[in-house]
Amino acid sequence: MTAPQSEKVDGPGEFRAPARRPSAWHGQGPIVAVVAVGGAVGATARYGASLIWHTQTGAFPWTTFWVNVIGCAVIGVFMVVISDVWAAHRLVRPFFGTGVLGGFTTFSTYAVDIQKLVDEGSPRTGLAYLAVTLVAALVAVWLAVTAARRVLAWRRR
Repeated sequence: MTAPQSEKVDGPGEFRAPARRPSAWHGQGPIVAVVAVGGAVGATARYGASLIWHTQTGAFPWTTFWVNVIGCAVIGVFMVVISDVWAAHRLVRPFFGTGVLGGFTTFSTYAVDIQKLVDEGSPRTGLAYLAVTLVAALVAVWLAVTAARRVLAWRRR
């Protein structure tokens, strides 16, 4: 393998070194870092919620349900704010949207909770949890986006 050759430019004797690729830190590095920090914040908040409002075995997982519904509502408001109101720094969305809210909401735990309910002999509760969480999360996003847009329209008058 040979070393990269310089490119010939305009006239005789004028050469330019090949362009260097930007380092990962200048490209995706800051985004990965803020997502990681935000994810740690969000996951810590979710864990704190699970310690405060513990769910009994075989019972409807109310803590995970409310964490997901609240997180979906906050994501709805956040997206309206950064899309319609605020020209946010390029790292705000990855930090708060992907990191904090992604770490706070927990649809993987939702899936595990459903499986546990079915395995523990509560399939009806598992199916109810499956349906109610999905509907509530979607309704929460829709209501939050609608409310945020109405508040913005009202404030702009």
